[in-house]
Amino acid sequence: MILGICGSPRKKATFHVLGYALQNLEESGFETELFTVKGKKINFCIHCDYCLKAKECIFDDDMVQLYDRIEMADGLILATPVYNSGVSAQLKAVMDRTRALFARNPNALKGKVGMGIAVGGDRIGGQEIALLQIHSFFILNGAIPVSGGFFGANLGATFWSKDTLEGVKEDEEGFRSLRKTLKRFASYIDRYGKKN
Repeated sequence: MILGICGSPRKKATFHVLGYALQNLEESGFETELFTVKGKKINFCIHCDYCLKAKECIFDDDMVQLYDRIEMADGLILATPVYNSGVSAQLKAVMDRTRALFARNPNALKGKVGMGIAVGGDRIGGQEIALLQIHSFFILNGAIPVSGGFFGANLGATFWSKDTLEGVKEDEEGFRSLRKTLKRFASYIDRYGKKN
């Protein structure tokens, strides 16, 4: 199963692009699931270390829905709008709150395949910095980060939305970078993971 996590508090450009990615993977025979932070209550990690002792988070909020899904997934796609040249606060909260998952199972992401999608309001608006944050999360937790490779998708899929849903739909270069990244992502899942 491929789990896509939309880190946007709105159901617009980032949600649309992630939906396109998951549909593409479904057409290739993968089972997918989409989780969005929109409308969810996800507290910020307070680094209280409760999870290290109790093997669960001190907060009983919507993040609880994600722990088992992340653990069961063969691949993970993190999609984010770009806020101040980085990932959204909502996606950062999700990444930080996986501390409780890794306290329970340090190998929850080990060997799984991960990719990132970053949607910026400007063509050069911090997309690559956001993707580096996503890749760092994967590396830190034992996942295999995948990009689209050289010539247009160096770190993953990057989009220029012009701050509109219509803008992202018109970004042919963004969709080209997404298709390149999805192709490599799917090949890594086939090689290292399994289709559920």
